[in-house]
Amino acid sequence: MLNPITDEWKNKLEPFSYKVLRKEATERPFSSELNSEKRTGRFVCAGCGTPLFDSKAKYDSGTGWPSFYEPLAGAVMEVPDYSIMFLPRSEVRCTACQGHLGHVFEDGPPPTGLRYCMNGAAMKFEPASA
Repeated sequence: MLNPITDEWKNKLEPFSYKVLRKEATERPFSSELNSEKRTGRFVCAGCGTPLFDSKAKYDSGTGWPSFYEPLAGAVMEVPDYSIMFLPRSEVRCTACQGHLGHVFEDGPPPTGLRYCMNGAAMKFEPASA
């Protein structure tokens, strides 16, 4: 039986973005061009276009994934992730479409001490207007 919601996401997204956002896949470190994105602007959900992170909150964590110390207000939600039994962590999802974005860890820089470790395939970058 066809699932119209699944089919809609498959038709809307690039194949790997679908795997990340809808099936909770993780991209290889250093594989996303958004990891080295340094322009002023904002990072939005590749699924629904919701603004997620301002470029001012982005930093180089050295992990190989785009990292931020804070999301935009109300843009993301955190849910417990027990997929690795010995490593409980918090999954980060887009509040609007529930797409999987990545995980948040407590080893980030000031002012929050958090590292939102995101999959570039789950986001798009919108540069600030010239």
